Order: sequence, then structure tokens, then C-alpha cells
Amino acid sequence: MASSKRGGKRNGAGRPQGASSRATKQHKSTLSDLARAHTAVALKTLVDIAKKGESESARVAAANSLLDRAYGKATQSHEHSGPGGAPIATVNLTNVSADDLERLEAIFGPLAGGPGDDDASDPGGEGEAGR
Repeated sequence: MASSKRGGKRNGAGRPQGASSRATKQHKSTLSDLARAHTAVALKTLVDIAKKGESESARVAAANSLLDRAYGKATQSHEHSGPGGAPIATVNLTNVSADDLERLEAIFGPLAGGPGDDDASDPGGEGEAGR
């Protein structure tokens, strides 16, 4: 049977991954508009809970929500360092022989786990290109 040029996957065809469809965009804007219509009521409710909430945790949560909306959420910074605050040591392995690399893989490979062990996170920072 001769192959047909019809159907099947074609490079560049379709909506780009991660892009919203027109229906999704329309739904989001409608939902946003509905939610914005109740902003005053929601803020009043948060203020009431912050002032007179039955539990301390409810008052704290409401106060935090109000502050987040007024000033934005606080940014979080993470600083990584080696032992005693020293820089993290790195080693250049570009000139290491294949035998040495195999020995290192035998030693450290089990620590890295197998494919799919990290649920889409990439602690090594290399992604698919580094494999």
C-alpha cells in the first residue's frame, strides 16, 4: 500500500503546546469577570474573618490573604552553598577517560536513581539534552 500524504502528524501543525484555545480564553475571561464582580464582598468577608473569626488560624489566614492581595506575595529566595557556607565544589569532567567515567557512573549512578524517579523535576539541571 502506498503511503499517503494525508493525515498524520505534521511538524508545526496545530496549536502550540501550552497555548490556550479560543474557548479556554473566552471561558477564563468570563470566569474572571464573574469573580471580579464579587471582589468587594470577598474582601469584606476576609476583613470580617480577620477581625472576628472563630479561630486564630482563620484570622491569620484571612489577614495573610488581605496582605497578599494588597502588596503581593513576598518573594522567596534560595541560596545554595557548600559545607560551612563555602561555594559548592565542581569538577570538570570533560577530559576524563571513558574508563574513568564508567567507574564514576558505577559509584554515583545508584544515587541518581532511574529515569522517571523524580516526577518531571530535573535536579541535575541538564534535561533531555544532557543525556
